[in-house]
Amino acid sequence: MSIFPEDDRPKPKSVHEIGQDLSMLSLAEIDERITALKTEIERLIETRARKDASRSAADAFFRKPA
Repeated sequence: MSIFPEDDRPKPKSVHEIGQDLSMLSLAEIDERITALKTEIERLIETRARKDASRSAADAFFRKPA
């Protein structure tokens, strides 16, 4: 018998792994993952755009006059 029962521990949030077997997922679980992945893609696109703008500004600032 353990001092800390495992049932009281918070269960880790399900994380999608690229290429994992999807056959055991329910339709609801698939829909949840699609939503989560779309949200993550949007976040990545926005972050990339910000970094690109920052890099362009730095390039313009440090560009040698012609």
